[in-house]
Amino acid sequence: VRMKQRIDSLPFSHNSTNAVISALITGDRSDLTKELSSIFRESGASHILALSGLHLGIIYGIISRILSVAGKSLNARRLRHILTVSACAIYTAATGAGASITRAFLFIFIGETAALSGRHRNIVVTLMASLFIQLLFSPGSAKDIGFQLSYAAMAGIAFIFPWMKSFWPEDSSGSTGLFKSRPRPLKWIWTTASMSIACQITTAPLAWFYFNTFPTHFILTNLIAIPLTGIIIPVAVLTLALSASGICPEILSRACEMLVTALSQALDIISAM
Repeated sequence: VRMKQRIDSLPFSHNSTNAVISALITGDRSDLTKELSSIFRESGASHILALSGLHLGIIYGIISRILSVAGKSLNARRLRHILTVSACAIYTAATGAGASITRAFLFIFIGETAALSGRHRNIVVTLMASLFIQLLFSPGSAKDIGFQLSYAAMAGIAFIFPWMKSFWPEDSSGSTGLFKSRPRPLKWIWTTASMSIACQITTAPLAWFYFNTFPTHFILTNLIAIPLTGIIIPVAVLTLALSASGICPEILSRACEMLVTALSQALDIISAM
């Protein structure tokens, strides 16, 4: 509640900016207008507003970058593990520990523990271990739509995405692959599109069953919305932190608002297609 109040107090020109940032950081969508909610829904970007692995993954990335200055010694890695897992646990608890974000936290905890112990991070093993732990402590989660969609999406990433990604070889000088020796930007587009397709293959049946809908422009939406969201959240967190300290430069809040406006306008165009 206190975090939402601070977000609402940020000096943006339009209240819609505060509403979008509040939804992205806290998961509270109560201030979103019907029009804005419709734009996100019809463009296939509703998952961006629902607290999920995407949001915790961005938070995890920010924390990991900050703590990377500690070095690579054993003690530094132990300290980084404790601080990273603790920060992600606090964020998970503070946002209500929904089924989807709890799954994301378990992924981070298992992955960080494996890395600290010198073991290889295996997404399939992590997926199964997370599923087992979550069902062990909360069997009722199996009935949660967010739980089902979250694990379905991760199943697509674990089993389908690697196969699709392999069409573009890691080594551009290799002799195999469907798209040999292509520029890096095209490789990024292919990787992002492949992940989107893999997730849609496994989540589409559930989405159709529960909501009787299918986002026809999901690839375009994810190519635009996910990178923008990955920029908006850290910029918004920095704006929030500096504003709370009373030292937030106006250029930062303007940049944050411009990014949110760009996201909303892009999704508005996609939803009208």
